[in-house]
Amino acid sequence: MRVKFFLAAVAGVALTGCGLTATAQQTGSGQGTGKGSGGQGQRQRGFGGFPGGGRGVLGSVTEVAADHYTIKTDSGETYTVHFSVNTRILKQPAGQGGGRRGARSESGSGAGFGEEDGGERAQPQTIKPTDIKVGDFITAGGEMDATAKSIGAVFILQVDPERAKQMREMQANYGKTWLAGRITAIKDTTITIDGMVDHAPHSILVDENTAFRERRDSITLADIQPGEQLRAEGAVKGGVFVATTVTAMKPREGGQPGAAGVSPDPQ
Repeated sequence: MRVKFFLAAVAGVALTGCGLTATAQQTGSGQGTGKGSGGQGQRQRGFGGFPGGGRGVLGSVTEVAADHYTIKTDSGETYTVHFSVNTRILKQPAGQGGGRRGARSESGSGAGFGEEDGGERAQPQTIKPTDIKVGDFITAGGEMDATAKSIGAVFILQVDPERAKQMREMQANYGKTWLAGRITAIKDTTITIDGMVDHAPHSILVDENTAFRERRDSITLADIQPGEQLRAEGAVKGGVFVATTVTAMKPREGGQPGAAGVSPDPQ
């Protein structure tokens, strides 16, 4: 199972909702993120631009130390999250994403797509490392050593329990009610994507009942091109994912896709 890839993507959802994805992109060099960034083995950089392009971990804290946390993921894996004075440690305000559109995006939509709910979003609050306790639910992005199961964190976010519940529900629905990723091919009425969650190919079938959108604008299948990011909502029918809604996003200049609701550095 590639659960760790899902955890990275779901963490990106939480961070997009909190306006942190842009921050991670700005600080994603891994500089000064603790000894986890210098470990041996397969290292992968975390959360640059579109969340699906990054790496991260998400889980419950089982140990708190002076320079690291130990967490357990929903799949039962144990990761060490290293931090330093350069790591941004934040707390997600309670009750975020409670609006109709916000709740919709977290229960079944991909990250970085769609409109804001129109309300003011509370910014994440900076906290001290000691404010995170055993039993808290956190997500971290940075330089990952997949072999050692450790990450040198650029940022750590203490997740609100209600958001954590929504994220778990989202995990259960991936591939069943929603898919998201980068479009690699379009042939007739089949769109192939590189999944933002598992980095595996997925085929999405569209038909006359599929609605196409780019942000708030209605578009057609002909307006969508390989290389763009895509989110699809729908259901699996006969072993094929059939989309009822497809939301596409063209990359910005420099190759990074735009993302509605991604705010600048909150500090």
